[in-house]
Amino acid sequence: MQYSVGVEYALHCLVYLIDTPSKESVGIKDLAEFQGLSETFLSKVFGKLSKAGIVSSVPGVKGGYRLAKSPEEVSFWDVIEAVEGPKPIFQCKNIVQNGILYRDKDCSSCESSNSTCTINLVMLEAEEQMREFLRYKTLAWLDKELNHILPDKQRTDTREYFAKKSTN
Repeated sequence: MQYSVGVEYALHCLVYLIDTPSKESVGIKDLAEFQGLSETFLSKVFGKLSKAGIVSSVPGVKGGYRLAKSPEEVSFWDVIEAVEGPKPIFQCKNIVQNGILYRDKDCSSCESSNSTCTINLVMLEAEEQMREFLRYKTLAWLDKELNHILPDKQRTDTREYFAKKSTN
């Protein structure tokens, strides 16, 4: 299982938006520059976040993005689903049907077999447990964690960078 790097960039950028005053926004150019990636790539990610109602766009020369919800209301799962889409991680292909017993139409066990794949059920249950865990972790939680693990200077410098950019 692997999520795209877009999820990681989205989570980082959303944390940067937490301290943005409600009347202001942060430009996609500034977010991309800070992260060291292309505006085009980040614009696609933010388009998905906007469509999901996680961020709202502010038009105009001083435009950009700001959180559309409070940090307590945005979970990791919300971000993953916005960026990656809603499809399950495990895609059951029903490969058992390719087995020798299922190719023979006269096989008596074929008729009595359960059409529900146990492997698929286990994988879907595991995914649901992971989703529940990720729904519990919010941007507010992440922001608090970063306050504990990152040096104060790094957090201060980051906030100052975006504060200066939003006033320019």
